[in-house]
Amino acid sequence: MAFYYKEPSHTFGEYLLIPGYSSTDCIPANVDLSTPLVKFKGGENPKLSLNIPMTSAIMQSVSDDKMAIALAKEGGVSFIFGSQSIKDQAAMVQRVKNYKSGFVSSDSNVKPTATLNEILELLEQTGHSTMAVTEDGKPTGKLLGIITSRDYRISRMTGKELAKDFMTPFEKLIYADADNTTLTKANDLLWEHKLNMLPLVDKKQRLRYMVFRKDYTDNKINPLELIDKKKRYIVGAGINTRDYAERVPALLKAGADVLCIDSSEGFSEWQKITLNYIHKNFGKDVKVGAGNVVDAEGFNFLAEAGADFIKVGIGGGSICITRETKGIGRGQATAVIDVCNARDEYYKNTGIYIPICSDGGIVHDYHMTLALAMGADFLMLGRYFARFDESPSDKVRINGTYYKEYWGEGSNRARNWQRYDLGGAKKLSFEEGVDSYVPYAGSLKDNVASTLAKVRSTMCNCGALNLPELRTKAKITLVSATSIVEGGSHDVILKDKFSID
Repeated sequence: MAFYYKEPSHTFGEYLLIPGYSSTDCIPANVDLSTPLVKFKGGENPKLSLNIPMTSAIMQSVSDDKMAIALAKEGGVSFIFGSQSIKDQAAMVQRVKNYKSGFVSSDSNVKPTATLNEILELLEQTGHSTMAVTEDGKPTGKLLGIITSRDYRISRMTGKELAKDFMTPFEKLIYADADNTTLTKANDLLWEHKLNMLPLVDKKQRLRYMVFRKDYTDNKINPLELIDKKKRYIVGAGINTRDYAERVPALLKAGADVLCIDSSEGFSEWQKITLNYIHKNFGKDVKVGAGNVVDAEGFNFLAEAGADFIKVGIGGGSICITRETKGIGRGQATAVIDVCNARDEYYKNTGIYIPICSDGGIVHDYHMTLALAMGADFLMLGRYFARFDESPSDKVRINGTYYKEYWGEGSNRARNWQRYDLGGAKKLSFEEGVDSYVPYAGSLKDNVASTLAKVRSTMCNCGALNLPELRTKAKITLVSATSIVEGGSHDVILKDKFSID
């Protein structure tokens, strides 16, 4: 006879935190959000930690090198998606590790034959008013000139003008040697010549980097940036249970700091085989997360298999339809609570602490605080990060409103069959994800700052100044359907719903 759980599974939206005693020290500025990323023995420090409890999902529409750099600046980690060629994924990892803070690779480039109309379309798409004109239109092509909003007047031009005819030509630019210019020197040149941007070129006039005046301030306000001993940004990468023998060494060579098996279901011998192979062939210092699981039995299996952190969640993602198509999954809050209890029991018995990553089910910012209070060490977020400028998907305008494209790894668009592999044919037999849009939300930095301000404030309401304290002091209650309605605005007419003549 099948096993039946006595209690229904719940989502984060069915819970609230009860305020606890807050001392005068309990102010958001004093809250420490650092958290372990990989397992460690009691009394020791983990090899890798996060400065904020946020990682970006292993998805084509979320985590590339641009996202990884932006999130590392804020103190989190991106896991660059693995549903691409080994060469391309390794190149993304390498770009993150080679990135020099303040030195930006140009991502808005045009050929000299581009028309003003094409330039305006690119401006609308990227929001970047400064564009490099390169010989081949590529980021590292021979630099011929620069176009900014000062170089054209839309009201007095037809739109058919060519970039080469109104750009500021290379001969009139102030530039610097990419191989011999430090960030300090570049910033000095910006201020000395009253520039907004300084291009750095090599001996063949090929564009290597841009240094922007606005980034000078940004470099001073990233106190939580996550870097290694060589002051390079920390970056993760997703792997699968099929081509790990070839993919893992390429990613390690590129500089990946941590890996994660990307799978919809982690309670599988395939994951055990993969973990054993990696640790046997590349050593215990190579850190590999595994998952996803939703109960204690799944946690214990992956813990014994050697996982360095364990992801929790099946079917809770906003683009995931696994529960609809297969009837597999569990309410995210209940899954996190169950697995975190198993984690604590495992730590008590072995002295080894294995961090838990809550993956999916986050709709509102306060859900993040709930997940952390329930025991998660950090979160993996897809929809949340997909909305930002730094995600790799296109920004589109629909009925006057901007959106970002967002699709699941189990969708026909991604066709990431390895993520759903059960050892059968090498194909995606049916969809477990959808292709969708999410409202465009602007920059990662601004949104993460706002979200974490809410997390810190709620933690202070609970009397906690760090995440271990939150797990200890949190008081959590289930809420009824009626009280959920009560929790939002109700019985009023919001002013933005009508106008007064």
